[in-house]
Amino acid sequence: MATVLSRALKLPGKKSPDLGEYDPLTQADSDESEDDLVLNLQQKNGGVKNGKSPLGEVPEPDSDAEAVGAAKPHLSEVTTEGYPSEPLGGLEQKATSSIVSYVRTSVFLLTLVISMILVLVCAFLIPCPPRDLHSTWSRHLGSQRGGDLSPLELADVNGDGLRDVLLSFVTSRNGSAIGVSRPAAILVCLSGMNGSTLWLSPLPEEARDITCLDLMPGSVAETICLVSGTHKMLSAFNATSGKAIWTLNPGYLSNGTLAAPGVVLPDLDEDGVRDLVVLAIGGLQADLCFLLVSGRTGSPLGRPVKYNVMGVGDLIGPQVYVTTNGAVYILFGFGNIQAVALRDIFVQAQNRDSLPPSLQIEEPEWEKRRSINLSEFIDIYSDGVQLLQMVKAPDSNCSNLLITARQGLILLHGQNLTPSWTLSLQGLNSQPTPGYFTDDQTLDFLLQIQDGVGMKKMMVVDGDSGSVTWSYHAPCLMKETPTTSAVTSDQKSVFLFWAEGLSAVSPSSDAVPGSEPLGLHHLYLLHPAFPSILLDLANATGTVTASEVGINDLWKDAFYVTRTTGPSWEGHPAPLVVSKLSLRWALMEGQVVQVEDTAPKIGRGELRRFLSRIKFVDLSHQI
Repeated sequence: MATVLSRALKLPGKKSPDLGEYDPLTQADSDESEDDLVLNLQQKNGGVKNGKSPLGEVPEPDSDAEAVGAAKPHLSEVTTEGYPSEPLGGLEQKATSSIVSYVRTSVFLLTLVISMILVLVCAFLIPCPPRDLHSTWSRHLGSQRGGDLSPLELADVNGDGLRDVLLSFVTSRNGSAIGVSRPAAILVCLSGMNGSTLWLSPLPEEARDITCLDLMPGSVAETICLVSGTHKMLSAFNATSGKAIWTLNPGYLSNGTLAAPGVVLPDLDEDGVRDLVVLAIGGLQADLCFLLVSGRTGSPLGRPVKYNVMGVGDLIGPQVYVTTNGAVYILFGFGNIQAVALRDIFVQAQNRDSLPPSLQIEEPEWEKRRSINLSEFIDIYSDGVQLLQMVKAPDSNCSNLLITARQGLILLHGQNLTPSWTLSLQGLNSQPTPGYFTDDQTLDFLLQIQDGVGMKKMMVVDGDSGSVTWSYHAPCLMKETPTTSAVTSDQKSVFLFWAEGLSAVSPSSDAVPGSEPLGLHHLYLLHPAFPSILLDLANATGTVTASEVGINDLWKDAFYVTRTTGPSWEGHPAPLVVSKLSLRWALMEGQVVQVEDTAPKIGRGELRRFLSRIKFVDLSHQI
């Protein structure tokens, strides 16, 4: 330490090599810098502070030797006597530091262990969302005996996030393969995950329609399934348990039978549950009556309301239409479309003039169309009507009316009932399938038209203008096949339809379509991004009688459910098969069918990358 101090004192003062020699003139020039350096060094080593020793003595500046000699014992003295307790304090600080480090490490490890335990507990106690591992399944339900009705409905009945399958069929005389002893008909619910039976319930007659809905909107009530029969049955079932909640007393229908499924209305008796209306018809067409039914108890809300209706053709409706202003009308007819205000039915059923708030609204544009004699009927359309459906109007809270007639397709504005467009067609016997094909965010329609023996024409009609935007002739021996659509996340729709086997080559080749064995039908998918190709997703034997598309919101997937009856022989009923197909899986496995020559052709890699990015969403409220 003395050597270091000597060198420090030597440099700023420019001393001679001999420590005894000292130049006072040179030192005078560097007193300030030297003092600062000495003070800094002494402060670092516990020595002189502020130019004074700890005892207050000032060192004599007579000679370098004296200064250095005095400094050595002074520094030694300060080191040993000025801080006699420094070694003990250092040990205490080291011990304290060790304890703090130990505590910190212990807290960290304890926190880590607790976090791991919480993660494991959550992993075992909180169930993971069920993944639809069974992307494809098929369930044989035995043999069915009955008419041509094939009700099929999708609803989540067990709360697992996947829609389950509900259907009804008439069992054979030998009993059902599911184990119920010879009921007239049976209502079955199959798991959407793997096709297993969740519950079943016997029915007194064949079911015409199954509709699952929430009769108490905005609540957490369980889903209710309304089952309408072919004769007098109208029942509400708990979708979770399969137990009947209520059944309409057939005596209230008098001598009539149910002409159509029950239709849901607003809450008329103000009990918090939406109510229903059923249409019953007697032995003669003119004997027609409406019956209001409580959605909570199944009891009639007043007496039946009878009307004398004339028309030629099949029954249309009934369907409920709510205008922009909130007025409620019932649409129905025989080969035509008429409307009656729900408030008029309610007044006659209750035999009173007071109305609930939901029925105190009128629609001026509709009221103008009442007959000249101011009857209760409003004429909507009266020229060979075969089908009627509501389609969501763009940028509006009401719906437009799409009418399938003998002469073609007509779209009426729902607000003022004026035609938007008319498309002349022949052979259109099935209901159009709505979906988004063009880029104008207006619903378009997929049509299938009978075009000769064993052939049909598939076409897509622009919902805004009524023009044909896509068409293709396909072989199909099935008289009527269901068509469906599913909406993707980019506000487009894929359309699905059935046809005979198409050649997976260019149509300009010599291949003959439909050359496969009879009875084998293929499911094809049309995507608006690639209108020149179809994807062959699956095939089935027998007759496809019904199909539905459901959405798996968790995995952004869609699944396609079909109800198929196999061929029947004399004395043997037809077997019934229900199948489910994951669309995202089928898209990657499907075969490409070129229906139109394009240049350049679509590459397989490009197509697979596009299909792998498709995600499906549930926009059923917009269709």
